[in-house]
Amino acid sequence: MLVCLCLAAIVALILINAEKSSLDKIKQEGRITILTRNSPTTYYEGPDGKTGFEYDLARLFADYLGVDLKIQLPESFNDLFPMINGNQADLIAAGLTVTEPRKSLVRFAPPYQDITQQLIYRLGDKRPKSVEDIIGGRLEVVAGSSFEERLRDLKAEYPELNWVASEAQDVENLLQKIAGGEIDYTVVDSNEFEHHLRFYPELRVAFDISEPQQLAWAFRTDRQDDALYNAAVEFFNEIQQNGTLTRLLERHYSYVQGYKPVETTLFLKHVQERLPPYKFMFMEAGATFGFDWRLLAALAFQESHWLTNAVSPTGVRGMMMLTERTAGQMKVMNRLDARESIIGGAAYLKLLHDKLPEDIYEPDRTWMALAAYNVGAGHLEDARKITESQGGDPHKWIDVRKHLPLLSKREWYKKTRFGYARGREPVVYVRNIRRYYDILIWLDERIEPEKTPQYTTSSDAIISASMPPSL
Repeated sequence: MLVCLCLAAIVALILINAEKSSLDKIKQEGRITILTRNSPTTYYEGPDGKTGFEYDLARLFADYLGVDLKIQLPESFNDLFPMINGNQADLIAAGLTVTEPRKSLVRFAPPYQDITQQLIYRLGDKRPKSVEDIIGGRLEVVAGSSFEERLRDLKAEYPELNWVASEAQDVENLLQKIAGGEIDYTVVDSNEFEHHLRFYPELRVAFDISEPQQLAWAFRTDRQDDALYNAAVEFFNEIQQNGTLTRLLERHYSYVQGYKPVETTLFLKHVQERLPPYKFMFMEAGATFGFDWRLLAALAFQESHWLTNAVSPTGVRGMMMLTERTAGQMKVMNRLDARESIIGGAAYLKLLHDKLPEDIYEPDRTWMALAAYNVGAGHLEDARKITESQGGDPHKWIDVRKHLPLLSKREWYKKTRFGYARGREPVVYVRNIRRYYDILIWLDERIEPEKTPQYTTSSDAIISASMPPSL
């Protein structure tokens, strides 16, 4: 009798669990598992932890569901679809392009970004202007990607078009191969190439190889269990309506837009010729004041191009271009002394950083401190007040930077405490520093790969500080 009762209880539990939806199981376990891939636009490990657009988006979704987030990385891109349909994860958040063939394999959530596939070549080689021009060239793409799907469509029109599809290579590896002359072409999504262009100034877009396409998350094709999929639909509707998605996209992409490759060429030249004597000075200042030394070096390059005797028409001087007043405040006796200037500049940045309201979190806190270094803390505060008055968030850099240019317009600055300022300058200033900072990190990664992950960090992770779930 007891055995029968136990068996009945077990059967009842099995039936109860069988009736639970995928969403119920996730909430019961307290964890959602996503499949993604290592890239600067999806997911990577930084010194302050995990980051990347897809990771941040998935983290918001996990918070929305009230569960923890688990990351799973497949061996290759081709493993994504078998793994999701084999119940090895709950969804794919990997910058997937929505295509007709894929719609038969997975169920796509609402799209969140538009991109275009672009053919990439090396500057100095003859620029191809059409598909006919790349026939016979060495073309390699990631196996199983939407790029390969597009090439198959093109082959129907151009039978002589051939390429290599590699499971062992990712996008960055293929860009490296073009830069090194090992291959002639590859295909990359426009959003991803924007990130990589800073690191490969010798590469260019030849032409768009596709019409605009959409990126979306992917779920299993189980139409009998809609709970998790419907929750994702509601989540995307909410973050689109409240502006969270726009802020997240701007945070990860806006500062790389409008970049000119010649900037990297000049910067890399100075990294080799000018930076080495001062590297340990930046490291000393970084350790003293709690900043990544590469951020301080990027700041100094923006200020003086690492020239110790730099002087501006307004009287600021030295590596960190300190005013006489600021130098005195920071106990800098000789502004033209490299070490004194670097220590003084780092101390001043720390002062500005610490004076900001406590509820401004990273990375916004550092971007605003840099803006204040350029335009002054008073003008930054004026811009924050204008931002709030216009319905923006004065704690978010992406909102404040939109309103800083208003400080040069009389109808706005006459209402402020500190008056007129060239408000566009700090916006460009911070954008440039973020770019230089990312390049310095990337260079460190290439020099000492055994000491760093594949993607070490980005300018979203600056100093040791926690960031709240909200973006």
